[in-house]
Amino acid sequence: MMKNIGIIIELENGRIKEANFGMITLVRPKDIEVEDIQLFAFVMGADAEILKKDLESFGISKIIDISFTKGQQDNPVVSAKALINVIKEYNIQMVFGLSTATGKDLLPRIAAMLDAPLVMDCLGVDLEQNLARTSQYSGKTIATIKMTGDVLVFGVRPNAIESKKVQASAEILRFDGSHLVSKSLKVIKTDAADKASFINLVEAEVIIAGGRGMKNGENFTFLSLCAEKLNAAVGASRVAVDSGWVPYAMQVGQTGEKVSPRVYIACGISGSVQHYAGMKTSGMVIAINTDETASIMSNCDYYVKADALKIIPELTKQLEND
Repeated sequence: MMKNIGIIIELENGRIKEANFGMITLVRPKDIEVEDIQLFAFVMGADAEILKKDLESFGISKIIDISFTKGQQDNPVVSAKALINVIKEYNIQMVFGLSTATGKDLLPRIAAMLDAPLVMDCLGVDLEQNLARTSQYSGKTIATIKMTGDVLVFGVRPNAIESKKVQASAEILRFDGSHLVSKSLKVIKTDAADKASFINLVEAEVIIAGGRGMKNGENFTFLSLCAEKLNAAVGASRVAVDSGWVPYAMQVGQTGEKVSPRVYIACGISGSVQHYAGMKTSGMVIAINTDETASIMSNCDYYVKADALKIIPELTKQLEND
C-alpha cells in the first residue's frame, strides 16, 4: 500500500532553510526507487518553480504549491487549515515539520484539528513501525514512542540528521488557499527581525554560547563579534539569562532551546545537567573554562583551560586575518 508523506518546507528570504534537507533525508526511503513511499513537499508563500530543483535533488516527487492572499500569509490558523485540506486531498498519512518556532506554532494546530498524535523534537523515525525517537527526562534517555492513527504528525529537531542528496523528478501541484479564513486569530502586525544579522539559535550549524564566566552582559559582545566571523548564533546558559545579561531567547538547556549544531563552543559554562540536556546532540563540543573540573570538560570533544574573555577576542583576531 502506498504511503504518502507530507513535509512542510520552511523558507527564509525565499530560500529553503538548510535544516529542511536533513528532515527530508530522515523520511526518504533508503532506495529512491522504492514504490510504496511518495514524498510530498508543502510549499507556502513562495514560487515552487524556483525551489523545484533543490527539492528534486533530495528525492521529492510531488510539490504542493499553496498560495494565499497577502493578508493570510502570517496567520498560522489559515496555514494550518490549508495544510489540512492538502493532507486530506492527497491522502497524506504522515506529516513532518521542523521543531522550530514556526513548527511549534503550526504542527500542534494541525494535530489538534485532525485529532492526530504528535511527537515534537524527533531525533529519528521508523516509518515502517510508526516509531518516533525523542529525548526525555532532561536528555538523560531517548524515548521510542509508538504512534497510531490515520494521520501521524512529527516535529524534527533541526540539524539532527545529516542531509544527503538523491536525485528525483518532481511534479508541481497547485492549491489555492485564498478562500480560507480565521475567525479565532487575527494577525494585527508583524515585526521582522534584522535577517542580515540574525541567525536562529535552533537552526544554527555553529553556536558560541556564554555562561557565568562571561561575568556581565557587555562581555557577550565578544561572542557576537566572534559569531559574525564564524557565521554562528550566540547562545547562553541559564545563569547568564537569570542574571539579566542576555534575553531568554538565547538560553540553551532544559528550560531553553534544544539545539543540535555541528559545532557548539561553550565559553565559561560549567555544564550543568540542565544545560547539557539542551546541547548534548551537538556534533562537536568545544569548551573554554578556567576550571578543569567543570562538568562541561568531561562532556566535550576538546577543551581549553583558559579564560574565555582572553581566548575569544584572540580567536576573533585570527579569524579576521584569515
